[in-house]
Amino acid sequence: MKTPSMLAAIAVLVAAPAAGLAQGKAEATAVKAVQIANARKANAALMHRYTWHSRTELIVQGAVKDTRIDLVSYGPAGQLQRTVLNDQSARLPIGFLRRAIIEHERQETEAYLKGLQGLLEQYTLPTAGKVLDFMMQAQLIGPDAGGEVEMAGQGVVVPGDTLTVWADARTRQLRRVKVASTYQGNAVNLDATFKTLPSRLTYVAYAEVTVPAKQMTLQVQNFDFTRPGEPAGAGAPAAAPARSASQAAAVQKLRELKSLQSQGLITEAQYQAESQKLLNQIVQ
Repeated sequence: MKTPSMLAAIAVLVAAPAAGLAQGKAEATAVKAVQIANARKANAALMHRYTWHSRTELIVQGAVKDTRIDLVSYGPAGQLQRTVLNDQSARLPIGFLRRAIIEHERQETEAYLKGLQGLLEQYTLPTAGKVLDFMMQAQLIGPDAGGEVEMAGQGVVVPGDTLTVWADARTRQLRRVKVASTYQGNAVNLDATFKTLPSRLTYVAYAEVTVPAKQMTLQVQNFDFTRPGEPAGAGAPAAAPARSASQAAAVQKLRELKSLQSQGLITEAQYQAESQKLLNQIVQ
């Protein structure tokens, strides 16, 4: 079975700590949105230097339907490349009719997982506007005794859903993401934990997607990250530069766009399109 790369598009959400913010809430939140855009850009660029292994296992009704190990990297054009190292799909039964039924079920499962992937990718908050919307309505808790802050919001993609993000308050590096949502009338849960390498690359170390009504579980592990042709310790990113004049202008523009959208002077689609243009300018 061609199990979709369910978690490949989960981008890094970096929650900034609440301490030390002297600005008003709206401006401080816009500043964080810009910081997240910059952090995402840096992390994505670093990820493109690496090769790693990914293990995906699909379990349906308690039986393992597919176990796959891929070697993953990015190609010259920035496309994600997967080389299958091991694929242990469940064998089809002997008999034309039984094989046809099982093959149909397999195709239905693949189509379902592809659609589910599309839903979960929306929780990466792919535009600056989506990031800002989430941060404006989310509840911030912490730091806790372990030095982590928690940010939780509801109604992020579909009514009644929840998105919860945990990050290190000091480094702002992502530690965990949980999503509780619905797809085709069924409850869907995502729980992902993250690790950070010495180079500061933050990645999904383990993630599990469950659909209880279908007794379906998808588990993904990413491991053995290496940078071909580069000595150990090389290439660590430099410290983030101070906030520039262009970033300050971007913060102001984000605030203006949000205000126009809140007043109904521009549509949601216009707001998202313009915020994405602004994000592209910020991270160039």
